[in-house]
Amino acid sequence: MNSPVTSALGPTLAPSKRTLLQSVISEIQLAPDATAPAMKPIQLSIIIPTRTDAGALGRTLDCLTALSGTVAVEIIVAASGDPEGTEQAVAGRARLIWPAGSTRSALMNAGAGIAGGQALLFLHADSLPPPNVAVLIAAVLADDRVVGGAFAHRFAEPDVSLRLISWIDRIRYRLTRNYYGDQGIFVRTAVFRRMGGYRHLQLLEDLDFSQRLRRMGRGVLIRTPLPTSGRRFLARGPWWTLFFIVWILLCRTLRFDTECYATRWRGPADRPPGSPWPRGRPDKETVRSVAKGRVSAS
Repeated sequence: MNSPVTSALGPTLAPSKRTLLQSVISEIQLAPDATAPAMKPIQLSIIIPTRTDAGALGRTLDCLTALSGTVAVEIIVAASGDPEGTEQAVAGRARLIWPAGSTRSALMNAGAGIAGGQALLFLHADSLPPPNVAVLIAAVLADDRVVGGAFAHRFAEPDVSLRLISWIDRIRYRLTRNYYGDQGIFVRTAVFRRMGGYRHLQLLEDLDFSQRLRRMGRGVLIRTPLPTSGRRFLARGPWWTLFFIVWILLCRTLRFDTECYATRWRGPADRPPGSPWPRGRPDKETVRSVAKGRVSAS
């Protein structure tokens, strides 16, 4: 009885020729399709930590759907709180994960742990990056000496106090080269992993990371602004909030513990970041406690 290959070719071929042709056909079937397009490697992983903030997250993802350029991008949302609202906001536009921790450092590290991009961009859930954000980062990282960087800061709201605070902030980071998370910190993935990621801090994890990143190589400030909501400042009072930040930074400079301020800064766990202070705004006793380093984490 003829084999399937033999029957397809006809019974007139000699046995030796049939064996040779069967071997050739088998090799063709096992060989990969040379005409199939290769999968383009992911060049940038955008990681968005979010905590009970579906409204802002949805607007940021709307912005990311308009990205321009040919840079291959993946979006990872590392979430905590409000599962139903968060899933509705993501709506299949990003990879959604639910890490065990709820601090921003824990969420960002979890997102980076599954990222496949050659570079990482850590984006706040209320930041609105420019359409060419991926192209700008790729252009900067084309220089092998550059390990990472951030964008210029700007508040999204046209408030006079916020514009003044943003102007003060620009002076700060141009002098110190210390970047905050609302500036969209980006870094080469290999460098991030050599650094061990973000330290497990509840507060100022972005400042700590930025300072350590400077020791890894050259950092670049992209002058294109990355607008971020100033809702925390508006809800709590722009100058009271700035005053609180200055005290925290002073305490850190003097090597006092700043972790005890974390809950006060983050606000209630069941409300979006930037929610008003539990009693409207810090009262005099709270301000004195901040100065003395005695603010509780409750």
